[in-house]
This record gives sequence, C-alpha cells and structure tokens, in this order.
Amino acid sequence: MTSISSPDLTRRTFLAGASALGLGAATPSALRAQVAPRTTIIRNAAIFDGRSSDLLTGSDVLIENGMIARIGPDLKAEGAEEIDATGLTMTPGLTDAHVHIMWNDEIETLIYGAPHEYTGVMAAESAHRMLLRGFTTVRDAGGPSFGLKMAIDKGTIAGPRILPSGFFISQTAGHGDFEPRLNYLSPHFTGQLDPAYLRGWTIIADGKAEAIKAARETLRYGASQIKIMGSGSITGAHDPLDVTEFTIEELQAIIGESEKWGTYSCIHAYSNASVQNAIKAGVRSVEHGLFASEESMQMMKDNDVFFSTQYLTYAASPEDAGLTGGAVPKFLLAQAGAQAGYEQAKALGLKIAWGTDILGTIDKGPFQSLEFTARRAYYTAPEIMMQATSGNAELFERSGARHPYQDGPLGVIEPGAYADLLLVDGNPLDDIALLTTPETSLALIMKGGVIHKNTL
Repeated sequence: MTSISSPDLTRRTFLAGASALGLGAATPSALRAQVAPRTTIIRNAAIFDGRSSDLLTGSDVLIENGMIARIGPDLKAEGAEEIDATGLTMTPGLTDAHVHIMWNDEIETLIYGAPHEYTGVMAAESAHRMLLRGFTTVRDAGGPSFGLKMAIDKGTIAGPRILPSGFFISQTAGHGDFEPRLNYLSPHFTGQLDPAYLRGWTIIADGKAEAIKAARETLRYGASQIKIMGSGSITGAHDPLDVTEFTIEELQAIIGESEKWGTYSCIHAYSNASVQNAIKAGVRSVEHGLFASEESMQMMKDNDVFFSTQYLTYAASPEDAGLTGGAVPKFLLAQAGAQAGYEQAKALGLKIAWGTDILGTIDKGPFQSLEFTARRAYYTAPEIMMQATSGNAELFERSGARHPYQDGPLGVIEPGAYADLLLVDGNPLDDIALLTTPETSLALIMKGGVIHKNTL
C-alpha cells in the first residue's frame, strides 16, 4: 500500500490551508460568489461527465436557473455570460460521502466546553473552505448540521449541499457515548441532562423500544439517512476497537424505521461481527469495515451494500491523524487490517464510496483533498473520479424521498442535472494529484449555477 510521508502531508496541508484562508494564488477578485444563478455558457472545455472515462470535446454547456440546460456545439442564449475554458477539463462538483462538517475541534470541547455559537461559526468557516476545495455536496455522517444546511441552502453562507444524518444513534458505552468521566451519572437512572443529546450529537438508546424512539426522533429533525454506531472505535471514550455494539434486534428496529421513511441506515462498523449483523439487519452502507471477512464482504456485494471506507487515514501516522494516548494502539491495529480490507473489496468489485472522515481541529480540513492520491494504490484515476462524483450520487439517492435535492441528478454533467461544476487546469483522469492542490488547480468552482471561484 502506498503511504504518504509526513513531510509531504505537512507541506500540502499548509499550502491548502493557506489557500482556504485567502493566502493562496487566487486574488480576492477571483474568489467571488454571485447573489443568484446566472445564465452561463462554458465553451471549449474537455468534459468528464462523471460516468465515462472518455472526455467529451467540441461541446458547450449552457447553465440556466442553476441547472444544466443543454450540452452541444455552438450553443447560444440571449444575455448569457460566456466563459472560455480552452485547455481546461470540466468535471462535476466533487462529493464526500463521509464528513462531520460540524466537528472542527476536539469533540469534548464541542460537546462539553465551547459555547453553541463557537461550533456554528467554526462549521460555517469549514463549509466555505470545503467548497473552495471543490466539494459541492457532502453526506454528513453525524452531527448537528441541520442549521448549517439551512443557511447554505438559503444562500446566506457558502458551502456544499448537505445530506444530514443528525444524531449518532449509539448504545451506552458505544462509539457515540462521548462522556469522558468515569464517575458517570447516567441520564437513564438519574435523570441527568446529557449535553451530547442537548447539543444534537448523540442519542443513547438501549433496547428495541429506545432504538425505535431514537430513530424516529432523528428522522423528525429531518435526517436524510440514519447513522448507527455499531462497533468499537479508535477515538471513542469507552469502546475498545473489537467490541460489537447493538443487538440484531436493536439494529432491525432502527433500520426498520428508516425504511418506513423511505430512506436507509448506514453504520460505523469495524469488527466482522458488527458488519455481518448490520447486513443481516438491512443496512445499506458500511462505514470503515476494515476487519470484515471475505464472507462478510461477499454479503455486502450480494446485498448491494456500499463499502464506505477511507484510504488516506490509514496511510498516515498517528501523529498526522492527530491521535494520542489510548487511541494510538487502536489506530495501529486498524491500520494493520486496512490493506487486507482494501484488497478484498477491490477483488470482489464492491461499490466503493468516496469519503474521508476527517476529524479534529479545523486545520485538518485540507487533508480531505489528499484522499484522491491515497486511493491510487487500488484504483485508476478515472475510477477514483467516478467514486467522487456519480458513485457517491448513487449512494445519496438511497435516501429516496428524504433526499433534500430532488430537482435533478448530482455528480454528473448532463441536461437536467444540477449545475455543480469545476474547471480543472489539467486532466485529473490522467493526473489525479491535481485535485490535491485545489488552490492552484481549480480555475472555476460553480455550485447550482453560482460561481464561487473564477480565476479565468
């Protein structure tokens, strides 16, 4: 497995972080956000449509009312703004299937220390930086992101489209049980108020009845899909990595509620038992899954379950990942199992989501872009680009009627699709590393017909 050296990670992180702060190559006049979508024609780009490795040439793209209206040669529209993209590659806006867009500091700080407004302000800045890295849609895999989504959708602040999961649903002593104290006063037995619940991070549920109620409450908030914590974790306060969490009955209760709402559940699962239990219960996306056996991965394939894992995370050192103390041995154990898991998934041809799961302080955000090169040991550049565009969009569509963006398809360039577009200086299907330096390689970023960066 190809790893990325610490100096390279540090250098690239600094460069991307500087760009996100406005210190990169783009000038203030080049970083502009329009008030509303305009009619725009982009000419002369080589077009990657999100589905085919063959670039379309000789065609223009007409954008009207935030959507792609037409694709073809010599397009005309009265009053349209025209952009000459000669020498550039047009791609769909990038997507990330596993972010925690509200998680921009240590989780104990966000839940037990910082004021509410700190979490919101940091998330707004993080969302803007994410958009400037070219990510126009993300699936938020847990956290109180509903208000941020509302502000972005209204156009008040700039950021990607968000498919929110809302509360993590966790058992007591599960991955979502963030309370660090050992002199724990249980909300169940003592009537204490749980800050993780009050701030929208976690619902602790034990038993079938509580699992059903937790799922219903999460859906009440407007979750696009449900996120279950089904196994131990690297960063958890109380759950060793090998622990399997929730019974099959509890999992079926949660997943059954999501299905009643026409959507699905995804699950944080490392242990083989947790993966098998989740698939038997009806989960549609397994997050991480590094210790899944070949039998379990075959079950994923047979049941059309997405394997949503991360490649950069386990190519890094514990220091690069920001881990200390008891998290380090758990991380090293997960890292040791990563390569076998990746190779099995590749051999079986599983559907692979493109996701990053970047956690911690806001300065770690630029690592998101390095996921592109971390996958090169297993996939070609066109395969990686399809994972980050149309492949993720297929996963997002499993939200059914709970999918918040119903006007057209995402992750593709075709008539009727959302006008979420990038212009890349070079061809990422030949050199995927271009996307690790968005501050210099992305000449234009458009989301819903609104231009957020234009250096042309």
